Amino acid sequence: IKTGIFSWKAPLFKSEKDPGIEKLMGIHGSLVPRRYQYIDLKKMTNSFSEKLGQGGFGAVYKGEISDVGFVAVKILTESKSSLEEFINEVVSISRTSHVNVITLLGFCYEGKKRALVFEYMPNSSLDKFMYSGKALNMSSCLEWKILYQIAIGIARGLEYLHRGCNTIILHFDIKPQNILLNRDFIPKISDFGLAKLCPGQESAVSILGMRGTIGFIAPEVACRNLGKVSHKSDVYSYGMLVLEMVGIRNSDIKISNRKWIYRNLEPGKDLKLPFNVTEEEEVTARKMIIVSLWCIQTSPSDRPPIVKVIEMLEGSFESLPMPPKPISYSPTRPSSQQWEMT
Repeated sequence: IKTGIFSWKAPLFKSEKDPGIEKLMGIHGSLVPRRYQYIDLKKMTNSFSEKLGQGGFGAVYKGEISDVGFVAVKILTESKSSLEEFINEVVSISRTSHVNVITLLGFCYEGKKRALVFEYMPNSSLDKFMYSGKALNMSSCLEWKILYQIAIGIARGLEYLHRGCNTIILHFDIKPQNILLNRDFIPKISDFGLAKLCPGQESAVSILGMRGTIGFIAPEVACRNLGKVSHKSDVYSYGMLVLEMVGIRNSDIKISNRKWIYRNLEPGKDLKLPFNVTEEEEVTARKMIIVSLWCIQTSPSDRPPIVKVIEMLEGSFESLPMPPKPISYSPTRPSSQQWEMT
């Protein structure tokens, strides 16, 4: 035991108030991150003095741990979820290990007080750097290179969740606020509050109600007769996210408004982006837009899997096929593209 305030490991699940927690932790064993007491969180955050952000699931505060450094402490709002659901969420995040997925360092569970302790991201979230010609405080050329690398990084994080884990994880809330950026602007997917674990290798799931944020929710999540809810639902949210990254606002992406995007993609046409770009940057922007339009196809079967999205982003612009223009969806309409991995 070290003398530093937070360099010791708290005895796990000693409290008599949590009779079921010891059993659950015994099942999951070494996958469990460090457990903190609520008083520890108050100390490491200086009584929650520096607020980093506020989301639908709680507030995030900056903290510091002696043997770790700066951390982000997320105090969850009171939830109706059971102890088992909370621990399963903690364990599912703990199972992940990827450069583009946020690292969970610990948690707190004391009655109604629940919190998660994450690695600290000094550049906050992606939404802070969107819709501005001075984004990322870099030169325009470097800015676009960084935005492009961020888009690829997010896709790689999703590919890991969909294909790289022992259990497939569907995120269901991909949006700018849930993409955190480290010192080098490497993106990290965060906030697994709505995530769903898939049994075996089956990526189609059954969910109750609507999950996600308006403007990023896949059509089939809101209306079940449009297709199965699956990893393609995350692909849709990703497409909406990347379109916003290049400056196309969410209000412009409705099916009724998308025709102008297709018209502007025609050779020789001006993309009408909200900021000036060089010729090289315009090619990057066009590639990101075309890939995004594939991702937001109404029918899940018309969307590429995330591994194909990465291939298209990293491939040549000339080899990119144009996605079909939006039309009213019909369940009997043949798919416009047969993807190798559906």
